Amino acid sequence: MHRASRFGIATGAVAAMIVTACSATVHPVTPSIPAASTATNARAVAGLNPALPARIDSIINAAIADHAAPAMAVAIGRYDNLIYLHSYGRLTYADTAPPVDEHTRFDMASLTKVVATTTAAMMLEEQGKLDISRTVASYLPEFNAPDKKDITVRQLITHRGGLEAFAPLWATLKGKQEFLAAINSRPLAYPPGTKSIYSDWDYVLMGFIVERITGQTLDTYTAQHIFGPLGMSETGYRPDTVDRRHIAPTEIDTLRGLVWGKVHDENANAMGGVSGHAGLFSTAHDMAIFARMLLNGGSVGSVRLLAPTTIARWTAAQDPGSSRALGWDTPAPHSSAGRYFSPRSYGHTGFTGTSIWTDPERGVWVVLLTNRVYPTRNNQKAGPLRRAIADAVQEAVMDAPLIDWEALHPAARPE
Repeated sequence: MHRASRFGIATGAVAAMIVTACSATVHPVTPSIPAASTATNARAVAGLNPALPARIDSIINAAIADHAAPAMAVAIGRYDNLIYLHSYGRLTYADTAPPVDEHTRFDMASLTKVVATTTAAMMLEEQGKLDISRTVASYLPEFNAPDKKDITVRQLITHRGGLEAFAPLWATLKGKQEFLAAINSRPLAYPPGTKSIYSDWDYVLMGFIVERITGQTLDTYTAQHIFGPLGMSETGYRPDTVDRRHIAPTEIDTLRGLVWGKVHDENANAMGGVSGHAGLFSTAHDMAIFARMLLNGGSVGSVRLLAPTTIARWTAAQDPGSSRALGWDTPAPHSSAGRYFSPRSYGHTGFTGTSIWTDPERGVWVVLLTNRVYPTRNNQKAGPLRRAIADAVQEAVMDAPLIDWEALHPAARPE
């Protein structure tokens, strides 16, 4: 079915109507990063159905009513343009809680892996300072246990290093050196390189590697070389909590109480709030800049962060039988990418309810930020919400064929 008939609105009215619907939510960033155009870039808006904002509003408002999360923000773009930026709900379910806006900071959880650590690794590789074919031990000599000394950086960033998925080291350990020693001493979960198991330890180690190469802490390096140049002034580790009205709280923890302005991940918290796997806070406003940079081949305005070829290589699936790219993930059956993101798409999710997906073939990107772990992590409603938003965005693209890639995926076919 043609997308215009699905939404019941003619294609020719798209540009003007989306500009009218969204102009109030678009904010400038910094002088070096031009704000997303809502009037002059018809290439970006002409192919999207103008009913999309109303459909997104309906999906998210229903999700809040269903207690998927109290606070949500979404940013949607096409090519180098921000099409829709909107916030929903309040920081908590209390009627007196502060309302969310596009500058509300969310705990990004595992989006830290791709937005901060993977981006830093990509930049260091371009500079010739990181070789992902080398062993982890060549960068971290302390990672020298006999069963781990041959694990490569590539195996870490594709989650094929043999490391266990998780352990509550925070209960007994504190500080980066204690974590490094413990990861080195703990038994492997499987022989490295034989399969892919998503592991936080892979990116704890990657954060250490970035710090060892640069001689800077991960928060300092990413602030100076990624977020600062891009004008992402609302992004970073350990946010200022003097005024918490602009930070979405996460879980009401039995040990820590209400976690608000501190990293939700206990292991990252035990390492001081700065880690390669978690700890980053950001906003829908800033994540829109980051997504635009990716889809625009590594640059926004006059600022170039990465080469297009680097982005293409790092975001491509690496091993048969796994959806993992280098740091990034790619669509798979039942994933948060939904049904229509093309096989060349890439993205990632965060435990707190955050996600980002980019489709270079159809030129769209989607950022969804929520605090789905408030008041408790026993809430699995973020997955269906992510898929619904992803599908709605792809169904709104009117100038390219809509393909149900999930149905065509080999793993989704009946035996």
